[in-house]
Amino acid sequence: MFSSHDGLCTIGELAEHLGVSVKTVRFYSERGLLPEASRSAGGHRRYGPDAVERLGMIRSLRSLDLSVPEVRRILDEQAGQGEGDGTGEGGALEDAVAGRLRALGSELAALRWREAALRLVQECPPAERPGRLRLVGAVAVPPSTASLARFWRAWLPPRMPARSVTAFLEAAVPHPPDDPRPAQVLAFARLHAFVTRPCDGGSGGRPCQPRAHGVSGAHASAVLYAGLAEAYDLTGGELRRGAEPAPGEALDGFVDAYASTYDTRDTPAFRRVLAGRLAGDPRIDRYWDLTAEVISAPGGRPEPTPGSAHDWLLAALDTQVEVAAGHGGARRGPVGEASASVAPA
Repeated sequence: MFSSHDGLCTIGELAEHLGVSVKTVRFYSERGLLPEASRSAGGHRRYGPDAVERLGMIRSLRSLDLSVPEVRRILDEQAGQGEGDGTGEGGALEDAVAGRLRALGSELAALRWREAALRLVQECPPAERPGRLRLVGAVAVPPSTASLARFWRAWLPPRMPARSVTAFLEAAVPHPPDDPRPAQVLAFARLHAFVTRPCDGGSGGRPCQPRAHGVSGAHASAVLYAGLAEAYDLTGGELRRGAEPAPGEALDGFVDAYASTYDTRDTPAFRRVLAGRLAGDPRIDRYWDLTAEVISAPGGRPEPTPGSAHDWLLAALDTQVEVAAGHGGARRGPVGEASASVAPA
């Protein structure tokens, strides 16, 4: 290859040796990735022996879909090390590969979402297709949970501590599955439509918020939601076991969250008042029903949500109050048939 007296080769010889076009070699030369050793008397590029290895490295990096600036940083780092491949800790290669993997993950998620959305449209009756198309077309690809987070941030008590808000959002905002079924795509699209057209509870356009949000101060709301989070977590275990609503540790924690917030004691009288107050709160059952569809595995028991946990606890509280009042054990239907509640979570 390097048969000339000075040991250099022409752009055509370099291109032929590496199996690329002259245009490709020129492109990398003009962008500073492949420095030329000299120019001929006629102004043609001449390359040294190291150009073969460098061009091979460029081709390998570009085959991974790394950008020209990323390739330049990797080559510069390698040249600065003198030898090796520039893959040391914190190296440009690791950064570029990690970034590309993140991008590919997002691209694959988008493709899987589109595939499930296409199947959703394909499998539904023709008369329903326009509506399905409008629903799924309103959702970003890959889907974003930003609209759900905005809904809850507007719904939660004002001045609630950021840490408490973050903890609630982690529990209340479902993340779309990586490999969704058509039914999950539909549920998430309906969820997006629901939160972008929130209910007003007959209150003149204001969000349908429970009276528990009337507590004053950031500390009170933090105490309430921290206590509820613990109660909902305990209830999740009961729901997974298929247990009927009943008094116990979960209910005690649930009631204590309200009692602590209102600076009162947990007494039978307080439980009776609390049951009546919660029963009259607005409900947005649709959100929790759709959330359960988004996160549940096919054919399995619905995954607990803060809404289904709240409903289970309220049913347990109602039962206890009714029994204490001497009305017997009049109860709601099975947990699986109860609609979820969001008052207050």
